[in-house]
Amino acid sequence: MAERICRALRDGALEGEHAPALTIKDSNESPLGSLLFNHVLSQLSSFIVAQKSQSQGIVLVALSRGPLYYEELFKSKGNNIASSNKWIKVLDCCTDPLGWRSKLMESGRIANLTPGTSTRANLYKNLKDLNKLLLAIVELGKELVEDGKGRFAVAIDSVSEMLRHASIFSVAGLLSNLRSHSQVSCLFWLLHSDIHETKAIAALEYISSIQASSEPITRPINGQRANSEKLPFLEQNLRGGKIHIRFKRRNGRVRLMSEEFCIEQSGIKFTPISSEAEMIAQSLVPKVQFNLELSEKERNDRAKVVLPFEHQGNGKTIQIYDGRKSLNEDRAEIQYTSAEKVQTVTDSGRGEIIYFRDSDDEMPDSDEDPDDDLDI
Repeated sequence: MAERICRALRDGALEGEHAPALTIKDSNESPLGSLLFNHVLSQLSSFIVAQKSQSQGIVLVALSRGPLYYEELFKSKGNNIASSNKWIKVLDCCTDPLGWRSKLMESGRIANLTPGTSTRANLYKNLKDLNKLLLAIVELGKELVEDGKGRFAVAIDSVSEMLRHASIFSVAGLLSNLRSHSQVSCLFWLLHSDIHETKAIAALEYISSIQASSEPITRPINGQRANSEKLPFLEQNLRGGKIHIRFKRRNGRVRLMSEEFCIEQSGIKFTPISSEAEMIAQSLVPKVQFNLELSEKERNDRAKVVLPFEHQGNGKTIQIYDGRKSLNEDRAEIQYTSAEKVQTVTDSGRGEIIYFRDSDDEMPDSDEDPDDDLDI
């Protein structure tokens, strides 16, 4: 199921449509969103290196972690760091987000920005101006595109850090402009949902076409605070959790899916929800007082019910007129019947139209009585 998210980002945008956008949400109860973000980033990177993705490269906007962290991440996944500039560009917004350290360095108070700064990253020092940030992302993306007409992906490791320096309207405008850009193949970001207002979360969810929410396996009972007895449960939540995925399809339909995941040394392992969890979920469904299916006995009893106005036969064979007059009947009988009816019409002084079908294969017409099967 999580692989389906990676495939959707790999396939990218259709011609004339906005790029797919993924929101990864976590909370203090399940703070594993960064690991899910790294998993999606690594999977998409492997597709790009193998030239199996619509995008030709990734522009990574680093806000919560420095560029060296991501270099070590790609190195642990087996990607060649020496050739990484061909398929990834890192925009460093974490080292000096507001430009204060650069001013201190210019005044001589500090020697350099930080000892862990990567020379491969592009430093950005004005996080309050998101219009310039948009231009910086697009410029780095165009450097990754060879012919100038290709597409690139955009990854933002923490929109929550961005919301510390800019308003929700500016952040939503940035994401919307990136998604509608003609050269952006896909877009995904991480959001810590429990530190923002509901309207901010709703605005970001409205922009995204895919939502992945991380939830803990176990929760504190009755909202109680964690104590020494609940520490094993907290440790369990740090080793795994549940991910609920919401796909908004292009035709407007919404598809919901859920999956469990656990953290291993090799990475994240996703598994279907266990049968015990499914039984608990089914027990939460409200019970109704009716059943939509009938048993065999109920079907037999229903067949024996006499419907009102239905021909009962009264000991005679039930014959329902189907609007046809068979030509196989005796011609003499037909002529006698016609003469009798003509005589009746002559005697009564009223006109009458008598119609005989040309053949039995002729389809029934308006002369049928739609209520002929009713005993009225």
